[in-house]
Amino acid sequence: MYKNNTLLRRLGLALGLVAASTLASANQAEKPNFLLIMADDLGYSDIGAYGGEIETPSLDALANEGIRMTNFHTAPTCSPTRSMLFSGTDNHRAGIGNMAELMTPEQKGQPGYEGHLNDLVVTLPEVLRDNGYHTSTTGKWHLGRTEALSPNARGFDESWVLVQGGASHFDDGRAIIGVDPKAIYLENGKQVEAPKGFFSSDFYADKAIEYVNAAGDKPFFHVLSFTAPHWPLQAPDSYIKKYEGRYDEGYEAIRQQRLGKMKDMGLVGHELAANVPFDQLPTWDELTDEQRKVEARKMEIYAAMVDNMDENIGRVIAHLEKAGKLDNTVVMFMSDNGADGNSPEVLPRNKEWIASEYDNSFENMGRRDSYIWYGAQWGQVSATPWPMWKGYPTQGGFLVPAILSLPGKDTKGEINHEFFHVMDIMPTFLELAGIEVPASPYKGREVFEVQGISMVPGLNGNAPENRVVGWELYGRSAVRMGDWKIRLMEPPYGPGEWQLFNLAVDPAETTDLASKEPEKLKQLLAEWDKYVKRNGVIAADPADMRKVGYSFTTCLYGKCVE
Repeated sequence: MYKNNTLLRRLGLALGLVAASTLASANQAEKPNFLLIMADDLGYSDIGAYGGEIETPSLDALANEGIRMTNFHTAPTCSPTRSMLFSGTDNHRAGIGNMAELMTPEQKGQPGYEGHLNDLVVTLPEVLRDNGYHTSTTGKWHLGRTEALSPNARGFDESWVLVQGGASHFDDGRAIIGVDPKAIYLENGKQVEAPKGFFSSDFYADKAIEYVNAAGDKPFFHVLSFTAPHWPLQAPDSYIKKYEGRYDEGYEAIRQQRLGKMKDMGLVGHELAANVPFDQLPTWDELTDEQRKVEARKMEIYAAMVDNMDENIGRVIAHLEKAGKLDNTVVMFMSDNGADGNSPEVLPRNKEWIASEYDNSFENMGRRDSYIWYGAQWGQVSATPWPMWKGYPTQGGFLVPAILSLPGKDTKGEINHEFFHVMDIMPTFLELAGIEVPASPYKGREVFEVQGISMVPGLNGNAPENRVVGWELYGRSAVRMGDWKIRLMEPPYGPGEWQLFNLAVDPAETTDLASKEPEKLKQLLAEWDKYVKRNGVIAADPADMRKVGYSFTTCLYGKCVE
């Protein structure tokens, strides 16, 4: 197990942060390795290093010796995030203007809405491979389903991936959407079956170790993209048993415990209260004894998945240390979006499919033939203290835990509050490798510019002021300029018109200032117009989303947000 006392190296912010000028002059053998680890739908406060009660010693050790970023942003959902990660540019340019499964008629066939990572961007693994790196990935891909759209066609030397947004975590090969019931796995672009005894996190970590070994003397770039803890919630029995009874106190008690730890750690201010915007859903006290029993078990299974993922992260890092590669490896951990408080029943035909083909009895919950999720109330606990969850341009939807560890001096658990974005990973890694950010044309191909910026200045306390970043997904939209943010969400989740928040004094988005600050609202709306024009955004209409089968209803035991 990867422990605190095994980390004899890690991070220097005094750059220390491995001055890019030094790296640029280094020869290939001295270039840093990169290990990028992604969790799937992990909430902001789930791991121990961010206030959670789930046992995550591997990630806690990484955080205690590295940098915890408190203000790292993704897209509101997974495939748009992944497109920006690999391209360094906005998802509407990279081909995932909307998730492929939910493209509206107006969006289909339009530039930026191909539903896969398109050829108009150059990818991070392409650039690294072209500069002498061995590139590989294991786990979730979700950026194209065919060999021509596989990781091996976009810069990865080796890959073993799930092409859809999720699947059973065991070896039964089920997918997560009723209209697409078979999981599709590709190894180096060719379709394969999950091996007998497969459990997702265990297997992906095994393959990560295999691919790191395959790099030989080359510097490596590996993306370990777990599908945990994405629903269906499933875990080995031994991990579930470990958390029996841990969540019997209920939603609010766990939320307040987490928030208290976050304040003690310095992750959030002591004056902050958790924003839970919906009072329509039942509280813990309003549930029956049987409902509380079921709800607690859901969270026990979720915690078991996170615990198991952390143990596998520890195995990979311990392997790097044993192989003598850890001292020269940049390690980054993140979630691909905020916690998921949605129900899988928002997807086409899932409700009937789940009811007819799975055994979701209490005794069977978490096993291979069950299909459960933990719902809005636990999702809001995972997002503590931020409002809402995955799929929404709220802080709970795209503010994620992110830990960065770089070769160099020991920073003793630095906490950084600067704004960062998933698009920034590509230019950051290239700077640390001493490689120029690609410009168009790239190898004779016209490509969009990289919009992300290196995180190195921000990690040294020199982040740019009033940086402007936009988001749009499902017609839900946001723009942030410095500490100011505008947000647009349809009823019942928002008023159906733009809201304005000052995150410097209201980080949990509790007070709409649109009517009090009309000039600031006007300024940010102008930035929204620029964002739409720059990125070719075709914003979805909520009515169109319903036409393609996406339900906007959030319910729990018969009570709904309406």
